[in-house]
Amino acid sequence: MVLKRFFHFIVFLFVLKICAQENPDQTQGRQINIVYGANFTKDEAQFPGASIFSKDDERQVQFEHQGADLWCDIAIFYNQENRLKAIGNIRLQQGDSIEMNSGKMDYDGNTKLAKAWENVDLSDGKMTLTTDTLYFDRENQLSYYRSGGKVVDSVNVLTSKIGNYFMELKKVQFRNKVHIDNPEYIIDSEQLDYYRVSKNAYMYGPSTITGEEYKIYCERGFYDTKIEQGYGVKNTKIEYSNRIIEGDSVYFDKASSFASATNNIQVTDTINNGVIRAHYAEVYKEKDSVFATKRAVAINLVQQDSLYIHGDTLMVTGKPEERVLRAFRNAKFYKTDLSGKCDSIHSEQKTGITQLIKNPILWNVENQITGDSIHLISDLETEKLDSLKVLENAFIISLDTISNEGYNQAKGKDLFGKFIENELKIIDLVRNTEVIYYVYNDDQELIGIDKTICSKIRLLMANNDIEDITFFVNPDGDIFPELDLPVESRKLKGFVWRGEERILSKEDIFDEDDNNLELVKIRGIDDSIDIDTEEKERQKNQSISSAPNSQAVKPKKTQVKKVQAPQ
Repeated sequence: MVLKRFFHFIVFLFVLKICAQENPDQTQGRQINIVYGANFTKDEAQFPGASIFSKDDERQVQFEHQGADLWCDIAIFYNQENRLKAIGNIRLQQGDSIEMNSGKMDYDGNTKLAKAWENVDLSDGKMTLTTDTLYFDRENQLSYYRSGGKVVDSVNVLTSKIGNYFMELKKVQFRNKVHIDNPEYIIDSEQLDYYRVSKNAYMYGPSTITGEEYKIYCERGFYDTKIEQGYGVKNTKIEYSNRIIEGDSVYFDKASSFASATNNIQVTDTINNGVIRAHYAEVYKEKDSVFATKRAVAINLVQQDSLYIHGDTLMVTGKPEERVLRAFRNAKFYKTDLSGKCDSIHSEQKTGITQLIKNPILWNVENQITGDSIHLISDLETEKLDSLKVLENAFIISLDTISNEGYNQAKGKDLFGKFIENELKIIDLVRNTEVIYYVYNDDQELIGIDKTICSKIRLLMANNDIEDITFFVNPDGDIFPELDLPVESRKLKGFVWRGEERILSKEDIFDEDDNNLELVKIRGIDDSIDIDTEEKERQKNQSISSAPNSQAVKPKKTQVKKVQAPQ
């Protein structure tokens, strides 16, 4: 046994001497060094110019090259070319953390590029990458695969067709059929950059995150896989409980059950088929609420006709069957035959009552209706408009469409209206009622102007115009010839015509400030982002915020070494 070891040692020294004589320049710096050669032989027919080393009973063959050690069962070493082929139980160790194992490997000492195949795995102590073929570029500290691979860390299992692992950045760039499997969620993407330390993921191309109670789609976005928090900035959509949130930028946080969106937003109530559009919105899942502002509008379907409600601020709260909509400040609404405005709107699904609060005005086609408070009431079963209440100082006015000069008017303390098939058909005015009405014959010739007071008046409507008037309880009045009734007597006390304010289209619910709104510029939609720099800043800010007595620090521009991954 002693003689055998002595013989191996003499052969090993002989090989080292020959290697140094063959190429003395390569022995300085970049030459692959033999640490333990064990058994030595040559096979010029099969491996011309190569030295063949194989393990002995005590240990494997070992080589060293610029801070990395390689062990294997058999090594075919081309000293002049400074490269080797390793076979069997290969282990490449770089520093204290990087270790790669495989069945076979080619290693070039000049380029410091290793190609490993057959049951390959690479680990940095916190993450393990497995694939059938892996390239390890030690010069640029980059490893990559092109035929499918898997990365496993303490949180996620990630697979893709193509992968690049940037070791200095501790970042894995996955491409082509990227899939992340986690007990709490699944991510599928076309391209995803994953930072091993922070567990942050940056997505590009069509990407979907499916959690237990949510689903997110985006074509560019960020996701913190530890706490299930992130955002999308291109074609983003979140299916969140019974709502779908879409916008230029959408943020999501599972822990607080919160989502927000900025610019060109649409929030869809999938149960009630209602939609909110705005340029900023917040959704609170646990509270069943939506807050929206910046050209905010709620859209609901009423008998095949869309109802648009706008306010400086919109809030929708309550469970799906008990939604409450509130529009605050400068509230307006529009549907084809009904529109109005007031300071605020309160609409409650459970009662079917929509209240126009403070300075309300309602237009039923050509009829202007005002009062201290106006209520629209829907049938709870059919969800169709059922009735109308105007409380205190009720006043209805319409332009006489024949003369286009006078105004038909009726007033009373309160007004009660009845809708039939979505059309206002019956109007009852009660207490201290008065009427001024232009009366025509069948040839549309003016007969006179009816001016009457009584306790109650009923107006029967047809095609949104007064067809018949009935006076109740001691009416007092007459039909006056036009010349006998002075112009100043043709308007009831409190008459105010506001025809120029009438809302004629869904666009009229927005004022000048809404239409000239300057949208927030969202980073990442039209411009590229250096995500390596952003990730460093993100990690730095997280460490600062979690430190005791921490104070905000202004971000600095970070210099990052760029390595281009092979295609």
